[in-house]
Amino acid sequence: MSRESIGFNGALGQISAPQINDPCDGINDRFMTSNGTAPSSPRSRGRDHSTFLVRPIVFLGGVTSVGTELSASRLIAPYFGSSTFIWANLIGLTLTFLALGYWIGGRVADRSPRPEILFTVTLAAACFVGIIPVMSRPILLSSLQAFDEVNIGSFYGALVGVLLLLAVPVTLLGFVTPYAIRLQLDSVASAGNTAGSMYALSTIGSIIGSFLPVLVLIPLLGTARTFLILGLVLLLPSALALLWTGARRSAVIAVVLAGAVVAIDGFGGSSRIKPPYRGTLVYETESDSNYIQVLNDDGRYLLALNEGHAIHSIYDPRELLTQGPWDYFMIAPLVLSDPSTAPVQRALLIGLAGGTAARELTAAFGPIPIDGVEIDPEVARVGRRYFGLDAPELSNVNIIIEDGRYFLRTADQRYSLVGVDAYRQPYIPFQLTTKEFFDEVSDHLEPGGTAVVNVGRTDTDFRLVDAIASTMASAYTNVFVVDVERYSNSMVIGTNAPASVEAFAANVDQLPADSIIRTVGGRALTTGHIRQVHPGGRVFTDDRAPVESVVDQIIIDEARRESQDAP
Repeated sequence: MSRESIGFNGALGQISAPQINDPCDGINDRFMTSNGTAPSSPRSRGRDHSTFLVRPIVFLGGVTSVGTELSASRLIAPYFGSSTFIWANLIGLTLTFLALGYWIGGRVADRSPRPEILFTVTLAAACFVGIIPVMSRPILLSSLQAFDEVNIGSFYGALVGVLLLLAVPVTLLGFVTPYAIRLQLDSVASAGNTAGSMYALSTIGSIIGSFLPVLVLIPLLGTARTFLILGLVLLLPSALALLWTGARRSAVIAVVLAGAVVAIDGFGGSSRIKPPYRGTLVYETESDSNYIQVLNDDGRYLLALNEGHAIHSIYDPRELLTQGPWDYFMIAPLVLSDPSTAPVQRALLIGLAGGTAARELTAAFGPIPIDGVEIDPEVARVGRRYFGLDAPELSNVNIIIEDGRYFLRTADQRYSLVGVDAYRQPYIPFQLTTKEFFDEVSDHLEPGGTAVVNVGRTDTDFRLVDAIASTMASAYTNVFVVDVERYSNSMVIGTNAPASVEAFAANVDQLPADSIIRTVGGRALTTGHIRQVHPGGRVFTDDRAPVESVVDQIIIDEARRESQDAP
């Protein structure tokens, strides 16, 4: 390349610039002939009858990769939950496997850019995706044994084992896009457009893959069949592409593998998602938000959600009280110095679940209006079917399908009592633990009203209880803690009215002997270690509420303690 001559006052004549070599010339020579057209190579000659299938495969690879990641979260949720810790591990390992696939795909593409290699890789990835539920089941079941034996290493080892099952299919799916770019690339001049269009196709597929399992496949078909469909969605087009390229033997193998994947899922799987940890399994289903089990334990119906190591509702037709946290919502007004000035006339329950607390409040205070907020409509449906929420005696319960915090912000109703019993076990949603939230609850209380929160703990570790209590003490004038008799829970009560432990004891004594409120209040006095909490200590805010880290540390410390105490 030469520059045009430059004159300087007409005196120096013509000065020629030195030759400068274009670094792209050699590359362009490899792509362009002397007449400016792409060279005729075996790859480009075969383009018309094979590589037009590359773009659909890239799109479907995007659908399958993100769909597999989201389905994996539902696969492990019944055993490990769906906390940010779980999501961080799932997303981190998925991105690691994708990065490895990108690197391998780029290197192989430069050495051997052949369409049949791409289609064979997507075929293999699809097969692995389809059988993930069957391969993971023994590992998931081992996690239950590890949890029962308080073997924290084996428990989280099982989690890692399940996540590593994603290594092969996700790495192979990462291989797809860089390899496809090489197959579609004609010249350096169009490299940016080619790469951009391939990544756009893959990303559009990923967007569809993020909604398809969550909104359609899992609710309608369940997690295991969702993996099967995601695998077949990629496997069948890969087989067609191999047949189109003339790789008939590989195409036949693909069809056989498709049948094998369907057979493995049909016969190697289980009609039951997860065995019950107590009693017998009556019903199980998956909703958009939860894995739901209904158990029968000696005539009592129990509601278990997700990993199922806690009970969210109990319905016993023979007995009202449960000796669990649901009993203790009714005693919150007893802390008031003069509860007669603030009778319970209307209640709000955030986290209705199967309606155990609503049933007990109705029995204690009569058919007062109760707004029960439940975020999962499927849980509410199960409550109606198995826990008597649609019984005539609970016609006072108004079931509201809504997020609890959002409901508070948009409602103008005031309540005598607000109960919070919302869990994604073992965590309370952080937005329901902050000072800002308790200020909003306070704004919805009638004068003399009380707020009560169910908080989990262990026999010796009250860190979360203390944090919630100190947070409520920053929002309410008086805060109290009562330990539940039968379960590892404590109830934190807050009010802005005059209140005391002495008033609680006096109010219990004034109740009729046959009152269920007196029964529960008596238990609180004898076994509940009722105590008042004063301001000070950690306060959770919307900006910083490390609920999950506190709970995780409690679980780990408890597992260590029990392991050390074991013979």
